[in-house]
Amino acid sequence: MARAGFDSRDPHAVRARVEALEVLLERSITVPGISYKIGLDAVLGFVPVVGDIIAGLMSAYIIWEARNLGMSRWHLARMAGNTLLDTAIGFVPLLGDAMDVLFRSNTRNLRIIKKHLDRHHPKTAVVEGTITRRAR
Repeated sequence: MARAGFDSRDPHAVRARVEALEVLLERSITVPGISYKIGLDAVLGFVPVVGDIIAGLMSAYIIWEARNLGMSRWHLARMAGNTLLDTAIGFVPLLGDAMDVLFRSNTRNLRIIKKHLDRHHPKTAVVEGTITRRAR
């Protein structure tokens, strides 16, 4: 039997998994002194070839989740283009490392998925911000 939180194609579960992976890959580590957030994608980029391949495969999981949501081929192609550009340039020494920090393909892909979910599964929408008053 599938676990509801992991194997489910439920839009709520997909949104939570994709958002968590995006945070891990793009903004999970704060650089001391400058308070700039980087993620596992940038850190793995420092490992020649293998690191970029691993980061690319982790990014491909986000595209796989988008396919399971039934997103259009156009959106999937845009997401694949973002990931391929990030991965391909990642193979170039120094330029690839800078690109991993500046070009956040997973954040772009998450934005595409969120627009799809907000349009086709509006109950998954999350209002971000602080709660100013509790409901009674």
